[in-house]
Amino acid sequence: MRNIPFQKLGYIAMVLKTISHPIRLKIIEALEDKEKMNVQEISKFIGDHVEQSLLSHHLIKMKDKGILECQKEGQFVYYKLLIREVVSLLDCMEKCKVK
Repeated sequence: MRNIPFQKLGYIAMVLKTISHPIRLKIIEALEDKEKMNVQEISKFIGDHVEQSLLSHHLIKMKDKGILECQKEGQFVYYKLLIREVVSLLDCMEKCKVK
């Protein structure tokens, strides 16, 4: 039987709440096999479904919550996953039956 402390459960809930958007899940998918990607690379991976300004909004939200880290290199901002465990969560959820 688990006995996860409430503080840890609060953190888990924050991570789940933050990633619970299709665009954010797609960002995780884009970054799962890469060390880092810039906004243009992530946008290309996602395709024409999302405007770059909206993508940037989601990236900043995930960065602010500590799921992503960003680093400016020249004129580009590169993002990488800090909480790599979300990839396992995505893998697990992908196996669930969807109606």
